[in-house]
Amino acid sequence: MSGYIVSALCAGKPAKLPGGQTSAIAKVPRHGSVNMTYLGLAGDTQVNTKYHGGPDMAVHLYPLAHREFWRQTIGDHPALEEPGAFGSNLAVDAIVESEVRLGQRFRLGSSVLEVSQPRMPCATIERRFGYSGMVKAILESGRCGWYFRVLEEGEAKAGDMLEPLEEAATDISIAAIFTALADPAGTPDRALITVLADSAILGADWRKRAVKRAERL
Repeated sequence: MSGYIVSALCAGKPAKLPGGQTSAIAKVPRHGSVNMTYLGLAGDTQVNTKYHGGPDMAVHLYPLAHREFWRQTIGDHPALEEPGAFGSNLAVDAIVESEVRLGQRFRLGSSVLEVSQPRMPCATIERRFGYSGMVKAILESGRCGWYFRVLEEGEAKAGDMLEPLEEAATDISIAAIFTALADPAGTPDRALITVLADSAILGADWRKRAVKRAERL
């Protein structure tokens, strides 16, 4: 595969969700070239910086391929037509969690990104869509999305390719990490959890999660 078309680069500003919570989960497309910094897209905002943002969570990708699953789950919600509906900074089809490896590197425009960790779902997604049960559906289905860290700052624009680079990645998929560390019904993979607990590539929050699970096992 030579790469994946990024149909939109999206950023969000703080706004009120139903119920009164403020969030920047609703990302909207940016026009023209966008600066890709070590902390993410220029102009993007994270309201709850305790759980969002930082170098390990600089750029979020939630696959457009999951839209049909969500239509079957919550109905034809108008937000599902928005490229950044799930807080995604990159609108990309034809790539999902089982196909992406921890530490895998991609070029986007003049920047270089590295896959750093899955995304842990939270209740903000349910407030965004006004539908309860979405967190449970993500945990059970593994449709979590993932984050990149930015290794080389640069610029990118809609229509650019997310191009896999030849640098070696681990053989651990985002799907496997999510199942091992987030799925409450998953069978613990002791060997994988031990590897993740020692990984220098995995984002710090998920590495801590792996350490705690390894200690319990």
